[in-house]
Parts: sequence; C-alpha cells; structure tokens
Amino acid sequence: MPLYRDYSDEKATILIWKYDEQDELSAEDLLEPENLEKVALYHPKKLLEVLMVRKLLQSCKPGAKILYKEREPYLEPKTAEISITHSFPFAAVAISENKIGIDLEKFNPKILRVVDKFIYEDERGFIPENQTETFYTIIWSVKESMYKIHHSKYWSLKKNYEVKPFELQYLDEIRCRVYDDQMSDEFKARVKFFDDYCFTIVEA
Repeated sequence: MPLYRDYSDEKATILIWKYDEQDELSAEDLLEPENLEKVALYHPKKLLEVLMVRKLLQSCKPGAKILYKEREPYLEPKTAEISITHSFPFAAVAISENKIGIDLEKFNPKILRVVDKFIYEDERGFIPENQTETFYTIIWSVKESMYKIHHSKYWSLKKNYEVKPFELQYLDEIRCRVYDDQMSDEFKARVKFFDDYCFTIVEA
C-alpha cells in the first residue's frame, strides 16, 4: 500500500492514499463489526473510501478501531484524536495527541452555486475575481476542517466560522477561527494542492 502523500509533523501523523485497482481491500478484514450495518447500503466507491481509511489506520495504529458518536469518529482504544476525509480516489487519516481536523475537496466550479451558504460578506473582499473557485474551495475546506474539531457545537459555517484574508503563495499559516458572542477559538490552517484537489489541515 504505497502512500500518496505524507504530511505528518511533530504533532500528528497525516497520511493520504490514492486508490489503485490492484489494491486488495476486504471489508471482512478491515471493517469494524460495529460499523457493518452503517455501511450496508453504501455505494461501492464510498465503501472503498471507508476501507482505505481503515487500511491507513492499520499502518500506523494496528488493532485500533474507528467508531462513531453522533457521526463523529473516534479511536478505540482512545489513545489519540482522529480525523478522516475521503473523496474518491483519495482517502486520508490524521492521528494526533491534540484535536485535529482534515478535509479533502476537489476543485469544482459548482462551489460557486453555494457560496452564500458558507461565506459572509467580509470574506468576499480579499478574493480576486479571476480566482473565485480556488479561494472559495479553500475557505470551504478550512471551515470543514474546523467543524471536525468542534463538530456539532457550532453548526453554521457562515455565522460561526471565519477565515482571515490570505494569499495563494502563503498557504501554510491561514488564520481562522470558530466563534460566537461568548468565545473565539483561534487556529491556523495548512493547505496543500495536488491532482486538482485541496487538502486542509487544522490542528488545535
């Protein structure tokens, strides 16, 4: 199982795998019994994504399980924090001592149709008119990564999540935050590009 990308650092193990038809992925060998019912009606490609994540997990945490609490994944035994993301043919896993969120998005002009659902007015001002698809995809991905750290506590990517102005040549320290009237939780995001995909890492 050759890795496609390794973005691990001193805080976390962050691995990406690209599917190959020669890869052998057995649900019987890889999937937790607790999740059999959950994936019973999955599309074959979505099932492959799930199995790819488990294969990656085995490579760095042999014997660990990915279980879910209200759709939020966690490791069993609870020896570390985990975040997962997949968009066929890619799947990724991040394991850290601290909370971490990762997200993988394919660049697609369709994102322009839903901008009003996750962008508030101040976030539009720094976006070049000839690069809207790229910038909006990055912002969406950063907010999705932050959401995986806070999960269901804050549900509005438009009202409770903010991405500060950034430039494409400086994607390793994008400032961002989750906030409400009582608090502001500040983060820095790392963004990587490959194969027409945007991959985002937010570490607490």
